Amino acid sequence: MNTIWSDCIQGIDTLNLTRALRFSDIFREKYQRAFQIDGRKDILEIGCGPGALCRSLNRWYPEANIYGIDRDSQFIEFARQEAPYISFSEDDATHLSFENERFDVTISNTVQEHIEPAKFFGEQYRVLKKGGVCLVLSARKGINISAPCILEKTEFEREFYRRTDEACEKALRDYNICSYPMNEAELPLEMGKYGFQNISTEFITVNLTPNNPEYSPEMAHAMIDANRRSVLDSIENLKHIIPDLVTPEEIETLKKIKNEKYDRRISLYDAGVKQWDTNMSLIMVLRGIK
Repeated sequence: MNTIWSDCIQGIDTLNLTRALRFSDIFREKYQRAFQIDGRKDILEIGCGPGALCRSLNRWYPEANIYGIDRDSQFIEFARQEAPYISFSEDDATHLSFENERFDVTISNTVQEHIEPAKFFGEQYRVLKKGGVCLVLSARKGINISAPCILEKTEFEREFYRRTDEACEKALRDYNICSYPMNEAELPLEMGKYGFQNISTEFITVNLTPNNPEYSPEMAHAMIDANRRSVLDSIENLKHIIPDLVTPEEIETLKKIKNEKYDRRISLYDAGVKQWDTNMSLIMVLRGIK
């Protein structure tokens, strides 16, 4: 049973909520213009996590068969519970269990940078049919600004992070996160090395700013709570990452402080007090044909 990612890197709730927002139907037309996969029958997501993108693909392409694979057992269990109508399975992106030329489309979101390129592109090329589409989404750039009420630090927080930051960063490096980063010029060149043709790129901006008037209060609350969940999960994961440096009592105290801040952020939103915090992702969509 593999649970390293969900236990130590990104919790289930965090990844599910943030991806559900990123792949909200509000942005559907942007993605569909970039994907150009209408009429394709069998679509496989590599590294599906808790299944948010698969669920969006199922809504956007109702005639297609959607499949999702991930190495993390807890992600797959959650994904199956949320969407039993989608085929989810534990699998390794470097050694896919599917036969040759099985799929019309493969798609991945922020996965490439963690996997050696020959295995990442090679396995997708193998399982794609002739003329199949490989879509690689990279979202490593953007603008992330927290609300002023969130940025204010208590003395407890300052002392806690002074003591733990360095050890936490070292521990995360040991998990080989983002070991194969490539920029926007390197990615299409790398894809071409493994046989893909007609390679193209598109860029999508996903603007998650609660105070934008285009978003409903429900959507704004979801944005704030996604940030809350991300912070709380990162604190909870410290139990696994640096267990010798933190106590359960410290974890609970820090979570209480963060929750109070995010409660305050929602109260300010509801009262019409604008903070203009934002999470803007610049998503590169790399598209190649077998």
